[in-house]
Order: sequence, then C-alpha cells, then structure tokens
Amino acid sequence: MHALNHTHDAGARSWLASAQAAGTDFPLQNLPFSVFRRQGSSEALRGGVAIGDQLICLAALARSGALQGLAAQAASACAQATLNDFFAMGPAAWQALRHALFAALKQGASGPAVDAVRAALIPLAGIEHTVPTRIGDYTDFYTSIHHARNVGAITRPDAPLTPNFQWIPIAYHGRSSSIGVSGQAFRRPMGQALAAPPAPGARPQPVYGPCARLDFELELAIWIGPGNAPGEPIPLAQADGHIFGYGLLNDWSARDIQFWEMAPLGPFLGKNFCTTISPWIVTQEAMAPYRLPFTRPADEPQPLTYLDGAGNRERGALSIELEVLVESQQMRAQGLAPSRITRTNFRHQYWTAAQMVTQHAMGGCNLQAGDLFGSGTISGPTPDQAGAIIELTKGGKSPITLDSSGEQRSFLHDGDAVILRGWCDKPGFARIGFGESRGTILPPIGA
Repeated sequence: MHALNHTHDAGARSWLASAQAAGTDFPLQNLPFSVFRRQGSSEALRGGVAIGDQLICLAALARSGALQGLAAQAASACAQATLNDFFAMGPAAWQALRHALFAALKQGASGPAVDAVRAALIPLAGIEHTVPTRIGDYTDFYTSIHHARNVGAITRPDAPLTPNFQWIPIAYHGRSSSIGVSGQAFRRPMGQALAAPPAPGARPQPVYGPCARLDFELELAIWIGPGNAPGEPIPLAQADGHIFGYGLLNDWSARDIQFWEMAPLGPFLGKNFCTTISPWIVTQEAMAPYRLPFTRPADEPQPLTYLDGAGNRERGALSIELEVLVESQQMRAQGLAPSRITRTNFRHQYWTAAQMVTQHAMGGCNLQAGDLFGSGTISGPTPDQAGAIIELTKGGKSPITLDSSGEQRSFLHDGDAVILRGWCDKPGFARIGFGESRGTILPPIGA
C-alpha cells in the first residue's frame, strides 16, 4: 500500500489556477488518467492526465523529451491507444510519472518539464474519451452485505443471505465487449421473464419482450495492473500492487430477465447488454489518505487466513463518497437539474479490493494488465444508502419520487439518464473526485 508523501500535501498548489477551483474533482493531489482525443477529430487516441479544467496529453509530453528515466518510459507507454502497457509496468513506474507530473505542475516550478507540460495542455471541454484499456476480462463482484440482504429479502425472504457470502468475495464473469465509457446510450434489452409468479403446482410460463424492471448498480471500477502467471496466487499482502486505480461503474441490470435466468448458473442476458464506466482512473497512490481500517463485527465469520492480514486490517478499506442521480427526459426538456436518489460510501463494503484480487487469483486464474473488476453494488446500512433502484423501491412496490420533476419511478424508464459521481474528502487533505459515469436508456429495437 502507498504511504503518504509530498503529493498528498493539502497545501500544495499548482500554477494552473483551475486546479484550485472550489469543488474541482482534479486538484494537483489527484492527477487521474484516461484515454482521449479532441472532440470530433480523427486524432489517434492516447493517454492523458487531468489537472483542473485541463488535460495533459502524455503523447505530446513524451515526444518533448523533457522527462527522464522511468517517468519518461511511463509517459511513452501512455502515448498509446490503451493504457495496458503502462499498467503492466507496475507501481514504481506509476509513481515515477505521477511524481514527475506533480513536480512540473507545482506552483513555482520551472524548467523544461514545466514548459513541456504547458505545451501539452488541452481543455477538458474539448475532448472525448474511450474505454482506457483493452479489457481482456471483466469480473463483477457481489460484496455489499447490505445490498445482498436487501435484494435477498425480496427474492428469498426466508434466507436473504446465502451461506457463502460471509466467507468469500462472490463474483461472476461479465461481458467486456459491452463496456462503454460515460456518455454511453444503449437500448433497453429484450429477453425472457416471468409475467407473473406461477400458481402453486403450476408450471412457470415465461414471456419474451423488453425488460420491464431495468435497474442501475452503483459500483467501483477496479483496474488491474501487473498480472500473475497461471497457477500463481497473489498473496493478500501483495494484492494492492496489482491494482492501478479506481473509477465509477454502473453495471446495469435487467432484473426481471436476471431473476428468471440466473438459476442455477448466474446472470446472463440480465447483465451482458451494457456496463458504463467513468473515463477517469484515480490511482492507488492518490487514494492513500482515504484508507481506513477494515473490520468485521466480532460475532460474524472472520476471513480465512489467506484473506486476512495486518495490512488489510489496518488500511484495507477505502472511504469514497458516492451518489446516484437520475435525469429524466422531462427534466431535460424543462431544463431541470437531475435528482439525487441515493448517497452512500464504499467503506461499508464487506470485502476489500485487495481481498477481491487475492480471491480471484487463488484458484489458479491469471489476471492481466488492463482487466476490470466491478466492486459489486455499494449499499450502506440505511434505506437511503441503497445502491440499486430495486432496493430503494423494495422490488418496485414503493416507488420513489424524483424531486426535480415530481415524477415517480419503480424502475427506470426509457429516456432516463443515470449519473454516478464519487469523491474523497477528509480534514487535512485535498478533496479529489472521480468525474462521473453517465448512461442513457433508449427504447428497445422496434419500439
């Protein structure tokens, strides 16, 4: 795990004034990564780093020759259309580039690197993003005990929590081809679902049609750095070195399709149609001030030895504030602001990101640089901290009201945009943000 250092100094300022703007997601202490090009252009995609209202084009910086050593090698790796090679370089290279950028951006700095950074700046308002890596595999976890209990109470009221939940980080393999970056619009999925529960003793009769219970899932994107060889486990104490950073992830869910199809093998069409991520990746090092102890209530099962360790207990959890907003078609037409429907914090998660990495690799699976994990839906202990609309509406039985327009929702409607936002804020440290993940629902094909 990264220790605190000079890049976390809340008093550090940049010569770029917008890096000090109130409420900015991208102060000098953040420096998140993405892959971009100028809007509407045919430019090559390449890596960039956000600072204030600007982005540093790392390809231009690499060409300048102003960086030296490992930082220069890292910038060159970021000049490509994906960040896979950069992620594979590991923590030493990540830190070298971050520290070089921090030094060149700091107020009062001068020299060739400062001049090169100034020349490489592009306004954020004029760029477009793409998925930042070539995702070889996508794994979605299920690690919020509050979410598991809330949804389990709807689907399995007699046994809402499965027996394995408190012993292992549960997961399934998702579909990487349908992952898109913020701004994505997708069609409401089609599939089989039960129109109504069958009468006692009667045979279930599914129907085919558009999803009637479309939902969002508030999650973190966990981006994998260096991988491991097949059959080679990743010890918990080393797991954080295999995580490059974090973003926002909406693992959209077609609940009616999902609940009909998932026994006995798990989600399929109910999940594979779309996953929307934020374009920005906040690095492990930037997250260092916001780590917390990881604890379990004494009367609950404690992690087995391979999922336990002093470092994970002392600093394994992360404090990340998260919120979900809905912007309906009516709100856009009337110029109304989106309505916030939930707010929670990642610190409530039952398993840490490091435990997810260790569990994923312990059976022999080889992770690869650029792979993506979804943290699983993030829900807190109170009803207003739920990370999915199925929880907020108690399975659709108690609709929520969108404050901006007065509209009600049991599940999501065509035309709705769902916006995820996240940030870290702690006394004595700078506020850093994750940007946003926005996705919009289009009508199904043929509608």
